[in-house]
Amino acid sequence: MLNVLFIEDDAIETMKLNRTVSKLQLKHKITEAKNGEEAINFLRSDEVLPDIILLDLNMPKMSGIEFLGILKEDPVLKYLPTIVLTTSENRADLLECYRIGIAGYVIKPLKYEDYEVKLESVFTYWENNELVKA
Repeated sequence: MLNVLFIEDDAIETMKLNRTVSKLQLKHKITEAKNGEEAINFLRSDEVLPDIILLDLNMPKMSGIEFLGILKEDPVLKYLPTIVLTTSENRADLLECYRIGIAGYVIKPLKYEDYEVKLESVFTYWENNELVKA
């Protein structure tokens, strides 16, 4: 079971993720944050750190790239694998995210069935990955 921090401002995207986790009968614990500020506050609280972070790029208050900059400057949080889950096919965004130090960049497909397949592969990979926590 993975502890997942899902950072997404769009309620429909949040419903899609929860529906996919439920449909695939995954037992992962999903913690939701509506923006980068909320996510940073959660990560710096006394809560258990997530195993992975799923991050949208286009959010109010703090963009996904701004969030990544803060995350990667933190001596403890910088080790959390962060997977960008976005509609952005902007190559500059992709390159900047990898430069900062993400673990993956997944483009959200329009069709729900395709979304489900992509999410299943992301979760399968991280379930089998040896996670290192600071």
